Amino acid sequence: MSRDHVQSAERPADNGAVLPDSVEAPFLELLARGASVDAYEQPVLLARAEGRPAERIAALEQAKLLALRVRAELEGRRRREAELSALFETAHDLAGLRGLDAVLRAIVQRARSLLGTDVAYLSLNDPARGDTYMRVTEGSVAARFQQLRLGMGEGLGGLVAQTARPYVTDDYFRDDRFQHTLSIDAGVRDEGLVAILGVPLMLGPHVIGVLFAADRRARVFEREQIALLGSFAALAAAAIDTANLLTETRSALARLERANEIIRDRSGVIERASDVHDRLAELVLRGGGVHDVAAAVSEVLDGTVEFTEAAAAPGTALEASRAEGHAMRHADDWIAAVAAGGELLGALVLRGHPGLDPVDQRTLERAAMVTSLLLLARRSAAEAEQRVRGELLDDLLDARDRDPRLLRERASRLHADLDATHVVLAARLDGAAADAEQEAAARRRLWSAASHLAATRHGLAAARDGGTVLLLPLEPGDSATELARRTARHLGGAVHEAVTVGASAPVEELAAHPDAVAAAYAEGRRCLDALRLLGRAGDGAAAEDFGFLGLLLAGDRDLTGFVDRTIGQVVAYDERRGTDLVRTLDAYFACGMSPARTKDELHVHVNTVAQRLERVGRLLGADWQSPARALEIQLALRLHRLSGPGQR
Repeated sequence: MSRDHVQSAERPADNGAVLPDSVEAPFLELLARGASVDAYEQPVLLARAEGRPAERIAALEQAKLLALRVRAELEGRRRREAELSALFETAHDLAGLRGLDAVLRAIVQRARSLLGTDVAYLSLNDPARGDTYMRVTEGSVAARFQQLRLGMGEGLGGLVAQTARPYVTDDYFRDDRFQHTLSIDAGVRDEGLVAILGVPLMLGPHVIGVLFAADRRARVFEREQIALLGSFAALAAAAIDTANLLTETRSALARLERANEIIRDRSGVIERASDVHDRLAELVLRGGGVHDVAAAVSEVLDGTVEFTEAAAAPGTALEASRAEGHAMRHADDWIAAVAAGGELLGALVLRGHPGLDPVDQRTLERAAMVTSLLLLARRSAAEAEQRVRGELLDDLLDARDRDPRLLRERASRLHADLDATHVVLAARLDGAAADAEQEAAARRRLWSAASHLAATRHGLAAARDGGTVLLLPLEPGDSATELARRTARHLGGAVHEAVTVGASAPVEELAAHPDAVAAAYAEGRRCLDALRLLGRAGDGAAAEDFGFLGLLLAGDRDLTGFVDRTIGQVVAYDERRGTDLVRTLDAYFACGMSPARTKDELHVHVNTVAQRLERVGRLLGADWQSPARALEIQLALRLHRLSGPGQR
């Protein structure tokens, strides 16, 4: 850099004006032309070389640090802009669905480019063969690596698939957290990979594959990079899900077309078959439901057609219809299975119509196919909306630097208003599950019920911390307490288990103050913990309901001070005298404040219990057994016990 960057006198600018000799000027020029980090040392070094005063050099040092901070912020913004642009482009590819392979390859290429890795690749599970195979690779040079097939549970990808969580290793061959195999290690060694990051591809609760980014040297992946790869993985999973749904749709449409060809062979029923086609198509286009399909077919077949759940249909006939793909007669009725992808969704039942010609039979079967398409479309739309609602709430909870305008736009598309007053609710199941699989199923039911409630209430819901968090608007005249209780009753009835709900105080302007959502969620969780601590499982409450327990829910609670004020004299007496008054109090309250049962619990004489309780009364005051004091003392005893060694 030239010396005129740090000259002490005023100097002319390019346009003839005179610029003051400020310490910021050289650094502003460096920022303007995007200089490297090393260049920011030059103004300070030149000033020292010219023997400038210490104050001048110190000011230059300060200006340099500030300029480097600005440069880092600009670099971060450019990086985030590039990441968002790539995600938007990928989402655009997915919306256009220009071929699954093309979308997946674009995702892998962009992930590799943005993360700056040597290699990126995507593997998918193959349920038919029971293993995992490489679907797309980018930057790979080893043929054996590109053709790898991995057994379920093997390699780093196996660890990601088992836990459904991202995993990263900075030295693959020295990492013993996952199962190494000769074939996988050989492929990785051929490719020369050292540091590997893998994130799961999720469809609902299921892992269908893994997206990887890897380097041929040791590297530490930052949290933002892991999150970015996770976003690409979500888009890849959505592309696969959409492609699968389109494949099923095309297959169903192909079957419908074959049925239509058979119908056209029967000249006597062409008009009726055409009427069926028009009615069903119209129903689909205007968003009709399965019962609308049943009503339309009832008119065409001149009978009564009903849609029933699988459990309500005759089992033998339903299974035969599912296996054969045709409607089956059962007594005077006809049963057509409504199924898709091997999953039984229900049945169409034609009542009291034993005589059915082949064309009418195929009409019923065709209606069953349309019904399955409607059910799949509704389910897919509902699951997509649930995922989008959960992602927005996750962003509000985790990403504190989101653009308020974008947050409002995303919420508006979900019919949610972030400028309205909301309450954050933390919900958790309190029933004991028989095993981990049943517990996971119960959590999925809770999340599904919470998502449905959020959609109907114009709110948001997401699975988090072993439970579910909801963001619901607070209606005028309503309170956080009543909302928490209603939510606990609603969710408990939906999942048929006790659900405890802790609510935050009302919060406002969430888009402008995203930190408020995380703080409110922490308050709701503390309220939830307090309810469970006090034995109120299955109930709902807000922080304001706890009175003196509010100190447990406050951000700066003083638990030690509360315990000391409440039973500190008893604890100190035991420590000084070696007595057992604290344990006696615990047993006394546990035995329903009965001295007779207390003496059996402690294995001492009842007079000993009376003497100890008398001593407690002198230490705590004569009213220590009044309801209010007794509640405080019991809580203090519990907190004292929990805070002791070995009680974590």
